[in-house]
Amino acid sequence: MLGDLLNGAWQSIVFGVVGVALMAAGFVLVDLLTPGKLRELIWVRRNGNAALLLAANQLGIAGIVFTAVLTSYSSFTKGLVSTVIFGLVGLLVMALAFFVLDLLTPGRLGDVIAADEPHPAARVSAATHFGAALIVCACIA
Repeated sequence: MLGDLLNGAWQSIVFGVVGVALMAAGFVLVDLLTPGKLRELIWVRRNGNAALLLAANQLGIAGIVFTAVLTSYSSFTKGLVSTVIFGLVGLLVMALAFFVLDLLTPGRLGDVIAADEPHPAARVSAATHFGAALIVCACIA
């Protein structure tokens, strides 16, 4: 019984580290998609547009990791590998969704996200980002 508990705790730590690493990769992705440095946009300039997009990204990645772990294989290794794969697929799909939305809308979406004044396109972009993550979640289940 104690062995099962310790094994579960260890697996939680490993999945948690993988989840945080994927969320960090999501941060880097949003940073690449938006002009300027994301850290400065959000934490120094207090840019709500960039913060909303990053929040949608982080929640989307967390949802993908959650779904992958919840539906994980009985084998810890297979479950861990599938979590990493689906997390990376999620990041790619979110980037693709950003580029498609950018193509369908006037101007450059990255410039809208980096603008200091609130813009409704930031909400659309965030919803597109999160929606792309939900599609990956559905594919996992």
